[in-house]
Amino acid sequence: MQDKSRKILIFTTAFYPYMGGSEIAIFEITRRLKDVFFHIITTRFSEELPKEESSQNVTISRVGYGWGGKFALPLFGFERALVDSPAFKENNQRSIIHAYQASYGGGAAWIYKKIFPKSVFILTLQEGKDLSGKNLVSFFRNFIIKKADIITAISNYLADYARKINPEANIVVIPNGVDIKNFSREFDDSEIINLKHKLGIRLDDKVIITASRLVYKNGLDLLIKSMALLNKNGSHKFKLIIAGNHPIFDRYRIKKLEELSKRLGIGDEIIFAGIINHYDLPLYFKISDVFVRPSRSEGLGNAFLEAMASSLPIIAPPVGGIPDFLEDQETGLFCEVENPQDIAKKIVEVIENQDLKQKLIKNARKLVEKKYNWEIIAEKFRNLYGTIAKN
Repeated sequence: MQDKSRKILIFTTAFYPYMGGSEIAIFEITRRLKDVFFHIITTRFSEELPKEESSQNVTISRVGYGWGGKFALPLFGFERALVDSPAFKENNQRSIIHAYQASYGGGAAWIYKKIFPKSVFILTLQEGKDLSGKNLVSFFRNFIIKKADIITAISNYLADYARKINPEANIVVIPNGVDIKNFSREFDDSEIINLKHKLGIRLDDKVIITASRLVYKNGLDLLIKSMALLNKNGSHKFKLIIAGNHPIFDRYRIKKLEELSKRLGIGDEIIFAGIINHYDLPLYFKISDVFVRPSRSEGLGNAFLEAMASSLPIIAPPVGGIPDFLEDQETGLFCEVENPQDIAKKIVEVIENQDLKQKLIKNARKLVEKKYNWEIIAEKFRNLYGTIAKN
């Protein structure tokens, strides 16, 4: 039975249908904790999205308007929270507010905490960008981190960063997870053949896949350069599937990557698959031989975990939170940072060494089931909320 007295206010810059790591985490956790009521406050990026919608235990409120609306989220988000927040309506200043990322949603949570100082401010760090810069964004990020009472981080890398900024906070690592059931699905041969035909993949092609936004930090330019080396010097023919680009907002980035591919003579070997529904992504993994993302920075990387759950070997550099789950030669292969030649070398290694490939798949699958199952992670948040409510 749902306990309406357990209300969690969640502030997040974006939410459904704009699904990245943070948004997937919120979706997966809230749908599993059906006995807890969640009010998610986010930006209304499009007028086509409803301002309010509700399900069994979740209310979503979208405020502001357009892609510039996120800048107003700290103020508008706080104002919307006042309408039915426990602190305001019930004079219960011990309310729980939970912000995902030290961004615009975190700003709304800070204002709420300022007005209701007895409320408990939980901040979940999911940041994948390089945290070493010193600019206005990093100043705002650090300001939000300093104001949080409890910080959950999806990797040890982010937890260590938080400790430097706010050593007084209670900091705990709770990673993102995987929908094991979805990413373990089996498919008919006809489904596999049809998708390969749709994408123009030949039966003897070796398929590399990456799933990510087309931002600089994810190193897609490095991956394309490694593809040129593979198809120039190797004994196999490779195709690269790039999943996750948005046909409108990533148009400029797609153009730049297409231009790079053509200059390198591999334009026909790169497949821009666009946004792929999470339910459909396992089929794309199924037709692939290896998952590669040569990230320049990474908070954790949900797509790596999803590939591991799909029995797909992974290759990545040892940056950010990646070493939490990738042990070289055990659960995946490390490639050198900013090195297309080494990326290509590691791809060939995992393709040609079947014993190594099966070892990586087996070990990675065990790790995901043990540590990165959303069921386990949701229970950690249930315990966290419950502990706060009792105190």
